[in-house]
Amino acid sequence: MKSPAKDTRFLIVTGLSGSGKTVVSRALEDFGYYCMDNLPAKLIENFVDLWVRGKVEVDRTALVIDIREPRFLTDFPAVFREIRKKMPVRLVFLEASDEALAKRFNETRRPHPMAPRKPILEGVRLERKRLSGIRQMADEVVDTSGLNIYQLKDVIAERVLRRKRPRTQVVVTSFGYKHGLPLESDLVFDTRLLPNPFYVDRLRKRTGKSPSVRKFVLESPGTRAFLRRLFGYVDFVLPRFAREGKTAVAIAVGCTGGKHRSVVVAEELKAHLKGGSGVVRIYHRDLYK
Repeated sequence: MKSPAKDTRFLIVTGLSGSGKTVVSRALEDFGYYCMDNLPAKLIENFVDLWVRGKVEVDRTALVIDIREPRFLTDFPAVFREIRKKMPVRLVFLEASDEALAKRFNETRRPHPMAPRKPILEGVRLERKRLSGIRQMADEVVDTSGLNIYQLKDVIAERVLRRKRPRTQVVVTSFGYKHGLPLESDLVFDTRLLPNPFYVDRLRKRTGKSPSVRKFVLESPGTRAFLRRLFGYVDFVLPRFAREGKTAVAIAVGCTGGKHRSVVVAEELKAHLKGGSGVVRIYHRDLYK
């Protein structure tokens, strides 16, 4: 196996059927790659020429190619050697044990593409033999046998891209229940149990952005205890979302009209999450309704 190239802007991903190429393609898209699936081998050189000349307006590209392409085994080795003369390109080869691949095919009840009418293990072993030459050309060989999809994403991030997985982005939305729940919410917190500034004449027409409304809500009985529990729960679940590969989390904070309590609490939550160096955005959906 060759020592890995430092430039990771152009990747080619290949490997055994069932080894996780689709998972890797989706992970690369999360990292901002433009992914193309099974471009014919003879067209790869044309695409590379366009990319080198700046005719393809994408900064990072990943091509996924395998034996589904009829002339892959015969054409790809020569094509790969030619494009490597023109630009830095990394070849990533995915594999897994015979047992792991057979189990995956059995679970999906799909025949192996190289032996559709024979036992799956025959197809696995035949493909492994025929791809041995391409495997030797790879910059990185990744064995996916014992990896779940989230662990595989981490391996690609660390070994292939030399970077960490993207941090989970959090969008905090304040809303009013009388206007309906935000449909995209992952977590919903109800602040209607807190004292309502709407029933204070001098605060009714103001919003949660007002210092006087903010002071009223934060100094009301139970608010600080509510926030402690809210922060504790969010701090508990966000790292677990990240470990499961979730790259964005939508948190909704609601009150009756979406103008007072939910706005104050959402702003407090944003400040708390920002303190942890997270990527946080806030949106007050019903503030001016």
